[in-house]
Amino acid sequence: MQPGPIPDFRPLGRKAYGSIPHLPGSRTGPADRHLSPALARLCTERVRDARDHVVVLEKLDGSCVAAARMGDSVVALGREGRLAAQSPNESRRLWAAWVAAHTERFLAVLQPGERLVGEWLALAHGTRYALRHEPFVAFDLMRDGERLPWSAVVARAEAGGFVTSGVLHEGGPLGIAAALERLQAGGFHGALDPVEGAVWRGERREGDAVRVDFLAKYVRPDKVDGSLLPENTGQAAVWNWRPQAPQP
Repeated sequence: MQPGPIPDFRPLGRKAYGSIPHLPGSRTGPADRHLSPALARLCTERVRDARDHVVVLEKLDGSCVAAARMGDSVVALGREGRLAAQSPNESRRLWAAWVAAHTERFLAVLQPGERLVGEWLALAHGTRYALRHEPFVAFDLMRDGERLPWSAVVARAEAGGFVTSGVLHEGGPLGIAAALERLQAGGFHGALDPVEGAVWRGERREGDAVRVDFLAKYVRPDKVDGSLLPENTGQAAVWNWRPQAPQP
């Protein structure tokens, strides 16, 4: 019997995470878009005034996933917003099992209607990792379509004991070359291959509040997406992490 179609149920009624525009010179695909030149300069050259704040993070190379709180439950989602437990992809199903095993930690972070977004590094996509920590790395905290500022992401993730993306820089703008130079030693998360790139978060203070204005990314021009995935190599999957088998 042939398997039935994958259910297209999206608990949030939307994607769990959208796409991030690219900075000039970044490797792009047909569906990608670039950040406006004015905002790109704000990231890399000069901010508007002292209320602008730029955070630059290591860009990770795995599967973008989310854990969303719905009432007192936490559901594991893929980037497109579908239930990870129903995915034909083994790595996504491992994500669902991992969220179920760590539900209390996610409940310590999330309010109803919020979701913690990050990179699931269990399966090597185009970068191998000798992970120095668990296979999930958080990089955003969302309420519907709103991002919380980086300081809130870090503080809230710490409440559940979650790792967050390594910070390359925080304050004023940072040029692309300077960001890549800081990644040459392998980044913060044990990359065994060249790090994919970096993500810039543009934040702005308004009175006592901070809003996230935009995100941008830079991907190495020689980066090949999914170069280690078995559907592309014809070889066995390369795992950075897999759950240990129960001891007899």
